[in-house]
Amino acid sequence: MKNTIKYMALLALGLVACEPEFDNSVKDNDGFYSNGSADFSTYVALGNSLTAGFADNALYIQGQKNSYPNILATQFKHVGGGEFTQPLMNDNLGGLLLNGNQIQGTRLILELGEDGAPSPVNIPGNPTTDITNTLSGPFNNMGVPGAKSFHLVAPGYGNVAGVATGQANPYFARFRSSKDATVLEDALTQNPTFFSLWIGNNDVLSFATSGGVGVDRTGDSTLPENYGGNDITNPQVFAQVFSSQVEVLTESASGGVVLNIPNVTDTPFFNRVPYNPITPAALEGQLETLNATYAQLNQAFAFLQVPERSIQFSATGASGVVVRDESLADISAQLTQVLIGAGLDAQTATIYGMQYGQARQSNSSDLILLTSSSVIGEVNTARVQELMALGVPQATAGQLAVNGVTYPLEDQYVLISEEQEMVAQATATFNATIKSVAEANDLAFVDANALLAQLANGGVVYDGGMVTAEFATGGAFSLDGIHLTPRGYAIMANKIIEAVNSQYNATVPRVNVGDYNGSPSIGSGIQ
Repeated sequence: MKNTIKYMALLALGLVACEPEFDNSVKDNDGFYSNGSADFSTYVALGNSLTAGFADNALYIQGQKNSYPNILATQFKHVGGGEFTQPLMNDNLGGLLLNGNQIQGTRLILELGEDGAPSPVNIPGNPTTDITNTLSGPFNNMGVPGAKSFHLVAPGYGNVAGVATGQANPYFARFRSSKDATVLEDALTQNPTFFSLWIGNNDVLSFATSGGVGVDRTGDSTLPENYGGNDITNPQVFAQVFSSQVEVLTESASGGVVLNIPNVTDTPFFNRVPYNPITPAALEGQLETLNATYAQLNQAFAFLQVPERSIQFSATGASGVVVRDESLADISAQLTQVLIGAGLDAQTATIYGMQYGQARQSNSSDLILLTSSSVIGEVNTARVQELMALGVPQATAGQLAVNGVTYPLEDQYVLISEEQEMVAQATATFNATIKSVAEANDLAFVDANALLAQLANGGVVYDGGMVTAEFATGGAFSLDGIHLTPRGYAIMANKIIEAVNSQYNATVPRVNVGDYNGSPSIGSGIQ
């Protein structure tokens, strides 16, 4: 069966890279700028991948140089800012090694397929950054990809020995001062005079990007060290950790800026693939047989008084994918018996009952994740092996194992409405904490949530152009659909500068957004 998802031709890629004309460089105007009441001489940035400059599903040199903290530090130099160091990767390929073995993939680029349609692929090449080669710091950019709020104060988070078991972070292992040091401790040893803190995204993002494969720890007394990797952090834990981090950072700093958490569902990762990606052309020659097969199943659904679970593919328009909805009552046993009663043989009825006991067709309330684009319409080989082990002939097993068509799309590819509500509530609670802590400590505050919402709903205008959240062509988001492009990070840097200037009566110059690239790499890209 044809793959039902193809990346649409990415029109006008060149347009988002056009550079508008700008006024004189800020270098000619240093005398007009002031630091106000802030001291930018030692600026330290704490956070996760968004702080590190992560882009295109990897960390690499060019992305780090275009991180928003590095952009800020360049502008701070006009008002007394000092040197800003980063734990740079070894190359522009991205990817990580552990004792010579690759543990993280290279960054994404766009590659043109035989049909001329571009799609993201990993850039060819072998990573050269081995995490056992510890860098000598200190480093002003303390952004650690993958870090959650409580990870910033977790001893051993940079211990190489814990990376293989998931107890430590491979990125922090590269530049921590000692195996037991915490991210916050290494930041504080620099006696920062000014800081930025953007943390909390991963406390909810990992749950969302995994399709809700995790536990919402709201109201749960489980300690963070016992959380699963995709769990939503307990809001009380987040509040305690975040407020304590700000408290110690403000002891030496003249000021700082904190950012709240975007609604992750505003990103292309959750909006690129429509809920109804199955076209009649994708099912050419099989549509009638497919619907006839589902008709018998639909009769059983009706008999069991769950007709809303009926599955039918349109001959004239786009159709939803078949998904497994874990919020539905599991009627596998009942479904099996009804199908047997309708004349289906016991083996087939049992397989149908197991396969469709929590199945339905996707609708407009579902978010189909970007990662699904490579699996929808493809044969699920693992499911084929399971069916063959049950005695199903290989050809039949293949027909019953087409992802999203005959085999329900698995949980990690779909964020259902109930899971979206968990994400939204956690985000709102975390953001209330961040805003409250910022006000209590007289810090600059950036509403990153509102900025990303603006990108997703019309776009952000800058001198000479506009940036939107459209995947690959909008200019704001990189090819992983979550992290920003250099242009997106430049827009974020300007929002931070705006907040800092307002809070500390400073006149830090803004950057020219058009000087930063918003286009994805095509072909070999940056080496």
